Amino acid sequence: MGAKFFGAAVKRREDPRFLRGEGRFVDDVTLPGMLHAAFVRSPHAHARIVRIHTTAAAAAPGVVRVLTFADLERWMKPLPLFGAVPPGLAAVVKFEIRQAPQWALCRDRARYVGEIVAMVVADCPERAEDAADLIEVDWEPLPPVADVRRAGETGTPLVHPEWGCNVGVGFTHAIGDAAGAFAGAAVTVGETFRIQRYVGMPLEGRGAVAVWDRRDGMLTTWNSTQVSHFVQQGLTGALGLSPHKIRVIAPDLGGGFGTKASGYAEDALVPIAAIALGRPVKWIESRREHMSGAAHARDQVHTISLAATRDGVILAVRDRILLDLGAYNVWGVVLPYNTVAHLIGPHRIRNMRVEVTAVVTHKTPNAPYRGAGRPETVFAMDRIVDCLARELSMDPAELRRRNYIRADELPYDFGMPYRDGNPLVYDTGDFPAALESALEAAGYKEFRAEQARLRARGVHRGIGISGYVEGTAIGPFEGATVKLDLAGRVVVATGAVNSGQGHETSFAQVAADALGVPLDWVTVVGGDTAAVPFGVGTFASRSAVTAGSSIVDACREVRGKLVRAAAALLEAAPGDVEIDDGKAFVRGAPGSAVDLARVVQASIPTFARPGVATPDFEATAYHHVPTVTYASAVHVAQVEVDVGTGGVKLLRYVVAHDCGRVINPSIVEGQVHGGVAQGVGGALFEEMVYDESGQLLTGSLMDYAVPKADDLPPIETVHLEFPSPRNPLGVKGLGEGGAISPPAAIANAVEDALAPFGVRVTETPVTPARIVALLRNAGAPRSG
Repeated sequence: MGAKFFGAAVKRREDPRFLRGEGRFVDDVTLPGMLHAAFVRSPHAHARIVRIHTTAAAAAPGVVRVLTFADLERWMKPLPLFGAVPPGLAAVVKFEIRQAPQWALCRDRARYVGEIVAMVVADCPERAEDAADLIEVDWEPLPPVADVRRAGETGTPLVHPEWGCNVGVGFTHAIGDAAGAFAGAAVTVGETFRIQRYVGMPLEGRGAVAVWDRRDGMLTTWNSTQVSHFVQQGLTGALGLSPHKIRVIAPDLGGGFGTKASGYAEDALVPIAAIALGRPVKWIESRREHMSGAAHARDQVHTISLAATRDGVILAVRDRILLDLGAYNVWGVVLPYNTVAHLIGPHRIRNMRVEVTAVVTHKTPNAPYRGAGRPETVFAMDRIVDCLARELSMDPAELRRRNYIRADELPYDFGMPYRDGNPLVYDTGDFPAALESALEAAGYKEFRAEQARLRARGVHRGIGISGYVEGTAIGPFEGATVKLDLAGRVVVATGAVNSGQGHETSFAQVAADALGVPLDWVTVVGGDTAAVPFGVGTFASRSAVTAGSSIVDACREVRGKLVRAAAALLEAAPGDVEIDDGKAFVRGAPGSAVDLARVVQASIPTFARPGVATPDFEATAYHHVPTVTYASAVHVAQVEVDVGTGGVKLLRYVVAHDCGRVINPSIVEGQVHGGVAQGVGGALFEEMVYDESGQLLTGSLMDYAVPKADDLPPIETVHLEFPSPRNPLGVKGLGEGGAISPPAAIANAVEDALAPFGVRVTETPVTPARIVALLRNAGAPRSG
């Protein structure tokens, strides 16, 4: 049967409960006898713990226990580390990699402001926080390093002295002959670009609730996480329990964005306290805790150059990339190599050389956040492409036309591995078509015609372009279980976690089509380790491809079982039985139709007879996803800059994107719009600022600016569908894409608006203060 729901703009099934205030977030989980945890965090970026004084806190009203590393040492295991080098990648790139263990509670030294030193458990959160304030720590302050450029210098304070340096990841990689291309090039341009440290900032912070069943030796924990099975694995090691004895449930999440995909100390400490005290324990993160305790992101410096011909053909790219990992290298090669793998993007560049150094500093650890290396590398590439366009006196759109990989060149093999160790080969797409679609939708020609007239009147408007190609849906699998109940209704369980993406709708659309049932017959459950035994989670724009494919596989198996049972019931050959709209019938005989409930019930044995088939209408699938699919987009931003105040107003924003076959256009547009909003934050507003002593200066929303509704223009979306052959649905990942290009597109637009002044935008966010400084240094506008 043809698809009825796949591709339809079905209304989100999640929304009614949220609109009624009936969502169930982690803070809504309340259990009898529940205690509440609060944490004492380091006020120093680098200091040795001499002694912790807990007597006053332990005697405070309502306090049940004060816990330090010494109290919980039997459970203190290193927190999870990620980002090991896959064999296929290790065979090509020689990595220098160092990872140090981080303990859930500081053992003897704090390495960033916000690292946890002690835990207070009390009968209410307010008393726990009051008691935490009574804990005194004798500190021996140590010299910190907070500047990414200083961290690699000789004589700089070491974050982990046993390393002998601050380099967490270092490598070089090359394709082709970049040196030869630069030596023979007619034109070269170079610049250093800085992408600031900023964060996901989900509306809901992190949190955990845990309860220990002493009789069954079973731990249940609710966690605002994107990766339930990863949390389960971490607890297995910390607690010494079998996985089936640990149930992790991700309830409704108020956003994740990668911030909630890391392994955190609180994930272990709350369950440990529940076991140690024999009572349920809850912890809900405050916004101030979130600012210093939850993962940070971005924070890169690119010294990048291009070699080209006089007619604008890009011959080579070189880039020295410096990354700030924060105090621990939690994610291994993920961020550094993601950055490299996405540097070239849609451009036809045969020669590349990169030198990458990722250093640790005394700051909150970095982790992947919506884009995970891609926004940084796309910023560097698209900014240097615009610099080349100015050097050649060529329109930036025309320069991209001459260098974007054509559709007839795909599949396009870069001759290097992707992060998963498999060859980096673009599967499908049409990058020039995306460019032209975006330019047309944005009225590029008309804008250029009007731009000069507006400048003559003192109105400075600019237009900027950014394009990317994104490896999405990293594998190797996601688990999904599909089963029918006695009424023929369907339950789909998956390890993927819904944090606002609309899984309950889009996965139901996939399952309803695959099984031939009405959409409202399907219930989707995600992020519960008891519902599917093996899973990965939601990050890296992976759920539609990995979980969607497993759901299709499981549905096909269940459908086959239903067909065989219906054939026995209808006394027909299985090949003649069809299923549609929740009914099974013999092809060509609509009067034979029976509800699936009848098929299920007829399969259950009675005292009178055996069932017509084994009543096993359930299947679990783990669809293998060996490598990624490649989504792509071109973003075009129009801005107006007030040269007096430095204020930037976004006038229009256009996205022409390809995410393969679109499951639900409304959900896709929502994902794009949300990503663009976060990208606008990175372009114009957000920055985690530290001083030289490692103190966070933007530790609240009074100082850390996020975009407001009136900062965003209408976002126009053009859907281009180039199905991927790498999965049965033909889909590609989408969730991160909207956030990748805005910093580059907006910076290009700002520089275009200020072209008469000859300024060059080299860092984000492009704040009014920075624009005023650029204009002050540039002097009077140039004529013509």
